[in-house]
Amino acid sequence: MTATQNANAAGKMPVVFVGHGSPENAIMENAFTRRLEQLGRDLPRPQAILVVSAHWLTHGTYVTGMARPRTIHDFYGFPQEMYALSYPSPGAPEYAERVRELITTTGVGWDLSWGLDHGAWTVLRRMYPEADIPVFQLSIDYDQPPAYHYALAQELAPLRKEGVLILGSGNITHNLRVTDYPHLDAPPRAWAVAFDERVKAALLHRDHATLIHYQSWGDVTDLAVSADDRYSPVLQGLSPQEWGRVANLAVPTNDHYLPMLYAAGLQEEGDAVEFVYEGFHYGTLSMRCFQIG
Repeated sequence: MTATQNANAAGKMPVVFVGHGSPENAIMENAFTRRLEQLGRDLPRPQAILVVSAHWLTHGTYVTGMARPRTIHDFYGFPQEMYALSYPSPGAPEYAERVRELITTTGVGWDLSWGLDHGAWTVLRRMYPEADIPVFQLSIDYDQPPAYHYALAQELAPLRKEGVLILGSGNITHNLRVTDYPHLDAPPRAWAVAFDERVKAALLHRDHATLIHYQSWGDVTDLAVSADDRYSPVLQGLSPQEWGRVANLAVPTNDHYLPMLYAAGLQEEGDAVEFVYEGFHYGTLSMRCFQIG
């Protein structure tokens, strides 16, 4: 039985994390974009999609409640055709209100101005090109630590049984200061591979504490690495000091990392993790995507 069939049998939607990479993936053809298109076909059709994007950072927590979210072109210096693209999906105000009911650890503001940023629409344009599924976004309170976001995600769990696909959109490694742009298939940096593989190992072992406390990797040496992990020698060969440097290079700011914690926080007992795409763009961006459930 596949992961998707398991989700159907359990009566709940999977959770997805997508490493979205460059906005140009909205128009480029490559292995990653083709896999996103297939993922949209493979998943059970949702009633609505809730996106937690790296590109909506706020003071406090907000949910979009408009009936017709605008397409936000929140990027600069890309081909002109990018700015003509739109993703005219309906919004999901009823589900947005449901989010406000479910989240009790903080107040959730009602937003009517944001829309769909490129962390949302460039991904959804590939997965659901018809733009006929209601979409809404939950912001990331950037004043809060990783553990806060992991716990907040758990309050959203009932949505999975209400037909909502929860999609985190970011990148596990994201350091634009040293990216090899425009060389899409540049060899990945060793530190990016090491960090990405440690996240993979933690996900496989449901070692969410390691994911939450990535900033402390330089202080610990215990690793949960599967026996068949082809990068296990790399993982086991780094000193605590080297792990600290790896984490700082891979996640210089955690805006793109936090959406992954929302996906991890929604993993329930019996939910398998399936890596639907693995690879790197521009040498430093992990494009890893995974499905839970």
